[in-house]
Amino acid sequence: MSGPGPAPPTTPATRGAPDTREFRRVMGRYPTGAVVVATMLAGRPYGMAVNSFTSVSLDPMLVLFCVHRSSRTWGALRASGRFAVSVLAADQAHVCRVFATPGADRFASLPWSTNDSGQPVLGGAVAWLDCAVTAVVDGGDHEVVFGVVRAAFDRPDGGPLVCHRGGFTGLSEP
Repeated sequence: MSGPGPAPPTTPATRGAPDTREFRRVMGRYPTGAVVVATMLAGRPYGMAVNSFTSVSLDPMLVLFCVHRSSRTWGALRASGRFAVSVLAADQAHVCRVFATPGADRFASLPWSTNDSGQPVLGGAVAWLDCAVTAVVDGGDHEVVFGVVRAAFDRPDGGPLVCHRGGFTGLSEP
């Protein structure tokens, strides 16, 4: 599809591969949601902020997220085999920052509870999913984690937190 407007300044055929800073900047143009993926292991909650989360399939109901191989939280999630996804609300940027901070006591200052399967879900989230890990696939310096959805819930009010260009925003209501 083409149309009026300026052509890109260069094309991939005339330019080398981007460096990691350029790739990150370009991908920052694509808005994503912000979720917290969490699990309970040996009676302790573990969780991390994730913006590489999406639905995959309706039959069976599958989702995926990507996690850096060196993540300590990923070790707990992998060992548990279950996880909850809390879809953060537009006013929960502070929650995302807490869960993105390495070494932070992420659950200490935030409201949370456990769902019916015992997984941690965050208070104020606009939605949550209860999942079980079904597959883990190599994704370079990350692993791609697939999960089957066992339960889902959403609030009737509130919009999601959106990540865009290194910051946070919400969606404008129609």
